[in-house]
Amino acid sequence: MREQSLAGQAAFAPANSADIADALVTASGLRVDIDRRKGRAAGLNPSGRFEPKQRETFDDGWQSLEELPPFRTEVQVEKPRTAITRNESPDIPFDRSINPYRGCEHGCIYCFARPTHAYMGLSAGLDFEAKLFAKPDAPKLLERELAKAGYKPRVIAIGTNTDPYQPIEKEWRVMRQILEILDRSNHPVSIVTKSALILRDLDILQSMAERGLVRVALSITTLDRKLARAMEPRASTPSLRIEAVRQLSEAGIHTAVMAAPMIPALNDHELERILEAANAAGAQEAGYVILRLPLEVAPLFRDWLLQHYPDRYRHVMSLVRSMRGGKDYDAEFGKRMKGAGPYAWQIARRFEMATKRLGMTRRSMPLRDDLFVPPDGSGVQLSLL
Repeated sequence: MREQSLAGQAAFAPANSADIADALVTASGLRVDIDRRKGRAAGLNPSGRFEPKQRETFDDGWQSLEELPPFRTEVQVEKPRTAITRNESPDIPFDRSINPYRGCEHGCIYCFARPTHAYMGLSAGLDFEAKLFAKPDAPKLLERELAKAGYKPRVIAIGTNTDPYQPIEKEWRVMRQILEILDRSNHPVSIVTKSALILRDLDILQSMAERGLVRVALSITTLDRKLARAMEPRASTPSLRIEAVRQLSEAGIHTAVMAAPMIPALNDHELERILEAANAAGAQEAGYVILRLPLEVAPLFRDWLLQHYPDRYRHVMSLVRSMRGGKDYDAEFGKRMKGAGPYAWQIARRFEMATKRLGMTRRSMPLRDDLFVPPDGSGVQLSLL
């Protein structure tokens, strides 16, 4: 194993290059052997951005390198202090959310949540897909927070960071327990997922829908199963997601489709087909987001693109940068979701025309918050007065 300062690596990168991360990947040999990462999207597992050292394995020619085991899903328990996360972002339509899990086994290569693993001292690459954290105390914490005096109900968003219905939910059932509390409290909730596992909770969702308390969005990036397998290896197949839209809609649940992210020259040509397929299955609402590549996501995505679609690499990244002011990503509020420039404008107009033709709304259905009934407050410290 070899250690090298990240700053030292940067010194060997070409100055003023838009592809510095590519040069670092090539120079440091961080790509993990394919046998160790089978079924995963990321090909790299670089140290987190807060770590002072970059570690890598290499064969010194003495056949002393032990065979490393494959990346298997590991789940640790996280003990958060609160269940509800607050935000004041001006370009997202909610001020509170819940994340039942940290990290996501779906392994979507473009996931903008990958950099959050750095806060755990882990990599945004393969660690994000394989070293997961479950929050089994989240339902109990949520119940206490909803029972606090002065709590004002607003829509809670779930699935905006990592997917609440990723494969480990089958065993841990944290999302199911959260829904049960929201159902009993008549609390509104908005859910985004890529997983057909959501159909397991159809009983709760249908009951909440009858009271105007829930809306569900299925994220459908592509209808091409081969592309989905490479880009989102452990998420439900596109056909299963369309079927989930159908069953949710037939159960009377307000259902939307998120065509996200749209990646130029890779899947953006499917925009209209995705909307048409979801609409035919019963989706009433639609949205889209342009590819976002913050922090560690950019080199991970570029490496993936070079491995799977090398012939499109220059074209895809050129168009991405044309929408991001010449950079891989622009985090400016108002631009980060939709991008800017002629190509972004073209995608926006296509989306607008398609939704208008299909009769799909682009605004989220309002949910009721006047039915809220605080839980019994079990475990909440009582006031002395």
